[in-house]
Amino acid sequence: MAKIRMGMVGGGEGAFIGAVHRMAAALDGEIELVCGAFSRNAERARRSGEALHLPSERVYTDYKTMMSAEAALPAEKRMQFVAIVTPNHLHYPVAEAALRAGFHVMSDKPATFNLQEALQLRDILGETGLLYGLSHAYTGYPLVKEARLRVAAGELGAIRKVVVEYPQGWLADRQEDADNKQAAWRLDPAQAGISSCIGDIGVHAANLAEYISGVNISAICADLTAFVEGRALDDDGSILLRFDNGAKGVLMASQVSVGEENALKIRVYGEKGGLEWSQQEPNTLLLKWADRPIEILRTANGYLSPLAAANTRTPTGHPEGYLEAFANIYMAFIGQIRAFENGVALDERSADCPGITEAVRGMNFIENAVAASASDVKWHTLPNY
Repeated sequence: MAKIRMGMVGGGEGAFIGAVHRMAAALDGEIELVCGAFSRNAERARRSGEALHLPSERVYTDYKTMMSAEAALPAEKRMQFVAIVTPNHLHYPVAEAALRAGFHVMSDKPATFNLQEALQLRDILGETGLLYGLSHAYTGYPLVKEARLRVAAGELGAIRKVVVEYPQGWLADRQEDADNKQAAWRLDPAQAGISSCIGDIGVHAANLAEYISGVNISAICADLTAFVEGRALDDDGSILLRFDNGAKGVLMASQVSVGEENALKIRVYGEKGGLEWSQQEPNTLLLKWADRPIEILRTANGYLSPLAAANTRTPTGHPEGYLEAFANIYMAFIGQIRAFENGVALDERSADCPGITEAVRGMNFIENAVAASASDVKWHTLPNY
């Protein structure tokens, strides 16, 4: 089979997440980057394209020109999907332009600038019938998938409690004044939207909680804070959760937890048992029981599910890390593209890809967390979209 052809908007020199997307997409040799609009600055766009060994005619300075030019190319040459790795305010307009031009979309999260855009994007996907993926990469880890399947199989019993935390420390001081491009746009309401901490990492924690537990957040009680003086957006958040099955939970996200790196961790407790997984020790999943010792599951062993095995690349004892998990999202998405183009049903791996449902739920969570924190009302029910 030919490689799937990818374009990219954003992710030029100096960008962080664009390079991660490119490495993840390239990992399995199934995707080829064929074009990009890496920067609105013509010289920066040119340098980025040269560094990626792209022909100059496939390097664009704006996404609208890229969509029209690519659509005009022969079908066997034009890109098949676009990866959107811009700041948040551009996610929706780029996705809309791509879908209207006939291209599938893989977007970095959060999906859009606000909830209304996410709902509009869902409508456009319904109109076009095209595909949409969202890079909630932490769901790509093999043992996260194993945890989800164990819960779904009823091994823990009915879920009662979910505790998820995502502390970072990189914004504990004013990095936005230190020529830190990543900090500057994430703390700018015009580019990031109404939230920094919850919009950037809290939404990952909420998504992971729902993905593993199999139940949806239905109501929240939120307390968001901008600890660093002068910030317009939150850099810390504590949120109580209620789930639609009656379970309760706690979500903590912080960008000012000094000394923390990327310490995403989740614990899920049911009537019969519990589980624990940490992103900084991703090859280990703990299963906890009242009547027997803790079980330690390790990546790449034969006792794991076929889905976990399908998302594992290395033998036991070799860490399956962030780039591999990210690559699993891409492999699921291009599996959807191949199934779409060949008119066949999705396999289990391809079906397991975050999409527009997670996009809408994520934006719903972000907007309601901000609203709940600003309100004197204790509990805010999440609208059902």
